[in-house]
Formats: sequence, C-alpha cells, structure tokens
Amino acid sequence: MVRVLLALAASKSWKLWQMDVKNAFLHGEIDQDIYMEQPSGFQSKRHQDYEGKLAIVLVYVDDLIITGDNDSEIERTRENLFVRFQMKELGELKHFIGLEIDQSNKGRFLCQQKYAKDLLKKYGMLECKPIAKPIEVNARLCSEEGKDLEDVTMYQQIVGILIYFTLSRPDIAYAVGVVSRFIQIPKKPQLEAVCQILRYVKGTIDLGLLYKKSGVCKIVGYCDADYGGDHDTRRSTTGYVFNLGSGAISWCSKRQPTVSLSTTEAEYRAMAMAAQESTWLIHLMRDLHQLDDYPMILRRDNLSAFCLAENPVFHARTKYVEVHYHFVREKVLQEEIEMSHVKTDDQVADILTKGLSNTKFTEFKKQLGMMTKAEL
Repeated sequence: MVRVLLALAASKSWKLWQMDVKNAFLHGEIDQDIYMEQPSGFQSKRHQDYEGKLAIVLVYVDDLIITGDNDSEIERTRENLFVRFQMKELGELKHFIGLEIDQSNKGRFLCQQKYAKDLLKKYGMLECKPIAKPIEVNARLCSEEGKDLEDVTMYQQIVGILIYFTLSRPDIAYAVGVVSRFIQIPKKPQLEAVCQILRYVKGTIDLGLLYKKSGVCKIVGYCDADYGGDHDTRRSTTGYVFNLGSGAISWCSKRQPTVSLSTTEAEYRAMAMAAQESTWLIHLMRDLHQLDDYPMILRRDNLSAFCLAENPVFHARTKYVEVHYHFVREKVLQEEIEMSHVKTDDQVADILTKGLSNTKFTEFKKQLGMMTKAEL
C-alpha cells in the first residue's frame, strides 16, 4: 500500500505529509466493553460522495501518511485529525516504518539504505567485497547436503532481517525466498548463500525504487514460474511483479504449495496468483478513485498457459489443473485482465523465479524502476 501511494503521488505530483499519533493509548488497559457501529453518512456504493477533492490517509498503527489532489481538502483532514486526536506534525514524508523516501526532480525515491548499513555492520560485513548479484545461475541448495551449523540463531536472524529488506528490494526477493526455506535446519551451503546476498547488498547499499513524475497511472503486470526449481520438493516457484507508472509496486517470489506435473500447470498456477493480486490492486485503485475503465495487462511468456486462459477449448485437456485456478479465465471474460504475450528475454518476472546472468539481472532491475541515489 505504501508503494502504491508513493507511485501514485509521484505520477500526480502530489505532496506527501506525515503525522504521528501519541501512542500512550496503545499501552492502556480496557476496563469496559466497547461497541462500534457504522459511521453516520456511510455509503455502501463506492464513489458516491466523490466530488473531485481527494484526501487519502494511510494509517499504520500510530503513523499516518496524508496525500491527495486538493491542498485545501488535505488541510481540512489534518485539522480534523488534530481536533479528534493528540497528533504530532512531522512535515513532508521522509521516513515511514523503516523506509526512506527522498524527493527529487525525477520523482519519489524509496530505499532502505540505513537499514542495509545497520544489517551489514551488525554481522561484520560492512567491509566485505561486493558482488554483482545475490544468487548464482542454477544455484543448487538442498536440505540434505552440507555440514550442520553449530548455532542456527545467526542464520535465522539474518534471514528475518532480509525478509523485511525486500519491502523496497525486489531484486533480492528470490534469493531471500530460497534461503528462507532452510530456516529451521540450515547448513553451511545455505549460510554461504546468505553471505552472498549480504555481499550483494554491500555493493548496492543505496539501491531503491524510483517512481517518476510521469502522469501515467496504468498498472502492468508480469508473471512467470520456474518449473520444478526446488531441488528438495521439485515444486515450482511463482514470480510476479506489477508496475504502476515507472516503478514496481507489488511483487512476489514464492514456492508453489504442490508439485506441478507440467510447465503449463506451473505457469497457470503462477498466473492465478498474479490474477488474485491484480484483483486486489484493481479494488484498491478504485477506492482511491484512480482506476480508468480498462483491463489490467498481465504479461507472460508461456504460450500454453496463455491459450489456456484465452480459450476454454483447451480446458478439457488439462483436467489435472485444479478447478479454482480457472479463476483466471473468469477475470479474462469479465475484462478485468487482458493477457499479453511477452518474449522470454523481456520477462521481468524472471528476476523473481531464478538466478540470472549479470546482463539480464541488471536489465530487469532497470525495468523495475530500480536505481541508486547517485543516479538520481
């Protein structure tokens, strides 16, 4: 949600403000029953009250981001919050739940530079030799290979920190997903893989996502699957990413829950996960009054899965694909999603499903809207 708001604000040239609620109430005890009712004036139909003045408030516990398309409406919202709560004005948005937001002539830049430095310093990697990518091509990690670690605590702590680091770093999402599979009983090869991620982070410590001032708010998605890529279970890995304007706002790199019997099945499972995410994004953009009447484009490089979504005649030949994955077909018929074929060499979602060559890895990072602070 934070990335969506940043991308939207950048494309529309909206200002972003931050406020804080005094959080003493979080530690208080409730000594009586509390009942809630629907606020007066609530309308069940969406967009009914929207008159061209929009103020958006994003709340995370006691931290708030406020933005919108009308300065007077934003100011009125801020004043109302001060009347009803004990608030602290923090000015224009710069930090939010560990994320750093910089404003430049190009747009809004999201990174976790301090978080990266603290991570490397804590585990003695601040002076390590950097490398060009977080995981090697055809990297093979198995639970039964390698020497046991005497103490698994450090491994578990680093992986936990890296998972949070993926909030702004889709480039390490696949590598972190792989090492997290071994968090219960890691071995020496897995620890070496974690150290490789840290060495990559050292060389890209100020890398982040740039959301440009483009005025373009169209969402485009990419999805892919690496068939049978997990050497322990032979499950496939789903990868998808959605860009809003110039930068990535949502991504996933996740091992599929069951073994797929073909590349088509693995790809179609990935497509189904991406379709679910696209549905959530569509509803979110509608709530923000920013969705035009167009289907969301979902690009993939597997022709069999593409035909399966577009043509119901193929369904009879693929009965092993679970019925609920035909959710994708329904979304295509409802014109919420438009399937689009993309060449394998241009499949950005590959960065979330497998280790890549240096050339491809660098190119896909650019397509995700990633750059360093020095490049701003």
